[in-house]
Amino acid sequence: MIKTEGLTHINLNVRDIKKSLKFYQEAFGLQVMFWDGQGMVFLNTPGCRDTITLCQAGEQQPVGGGGVSHFGFRIANKADLDSAVKEIEQAGGKLLSRGEHGPGHPYLYVADPDGYVIEL
Repeated sequence: MIKTEGLTHINLNVRDIKKSLKFYQEAFGLQVMFWDGQGMVFLNTPGCRDTITLCQAGEQQPVGGGGVSHFGFRIANKADLDSAVKEIEQAGGKLLSRGEHGPGHPYLYVADPDGYVIEL
């Protein structure tokens, strides 16, 4: 068994890197760590060690899932999901579903501009 320090990053193929960058910055406050050329940008949550890379997809490359069902963000105030929905929609995303996994464990499933599903 390889000992790890946990998941380090997820790479998302996107149709429009500028549109996706704007979404993740506005919806989740992610910051640009650095760019690798014009076609890949590395983002993270300020003060955290997570990384999401956005990669400009070629015309025939898949986006929006391709076997990845969803990924999640833990939000600071889970009681204020209405505000989270508004932020997602204003940033260009959309609400897919809302409910509780169990009593006191609310969730939202939202989609980014390319259709990637994000759980909050």
